[in-house]
Amino acid sequence: MSSRVLLIEDDADLAGMLDRVLDSEGYAVTRAADGHTGLHLALTRPFDAMIVDRGLPAVEGLDLIARLRSRGVGTPILVLSARNSTEDRVEGLDAGAEDYLPKPFEVAELLARVRALLRRHLDHAGQLAVPGGLLELASRTVALATGGRVELSEREADLLGLLAARPGVVFSRADLLDRVFDEAESETVVDTYVHYCRRKLGQGVISTVRGLGYRLGGP
Repeated sequence: MSSRVLLIEDDADLAGMLDRVLDSEGYAVTRAADGHTGLHLALTRPFDAMIVDRGLPAVEGLDLIARLRSRGVGTPILVLSARNSTEDRVEGLDAGAEDYLPKPFEVAELLARVRALLRRHLDHAGQLAVPGGLLELASRTVALATGGRVELSEREADLLGLLAARPGVVFSRADLLDRVFDEAESETVVDTYVHYCRRKLGQGVISTVRGLGYRLGGP
């Protein structure tokens, strides 16, 4: 399944070029031309990586990143910027970005950094906090805070892992069907596996957001 990349860049020509390049590499790209729109998208939709220009209108790039981190959004971020001093790079990393690439840059290097960003993100996602314990992705088990372990099926672990990787983000049933149950045809399979997770881990592990979908956590 394609990795989803949010590209927040106000230079229309550069954004269009990056969109085409990323699409040719198999990424599903969503674009935003200002910080306010980018912030809204990052808070309301799931992404696997973000590319953020530092000099954005409406909400400056580093301010956007700081706001996302303060809201618990852990999606890995690559900053693009014409500012290239050591102090500028340190500011970007301290704001919460994982990588910082000065402009102008070679497209091949940007793509390599995006791939590395996604690999590191997967490597560090071995354990995810869920209500009442820790989800261990490799073993597909939840280590309960009260002691003991709960075993999950592959689909249960995939569903819970996706929600836990982006706490606070509401996923529609259609989005969950696409990302977790790609071979299924009906959205009812999502409801079924939500029920399975709740039966094993309690009703509070996944919350229903009326009219929108599901998210991690209690009501």
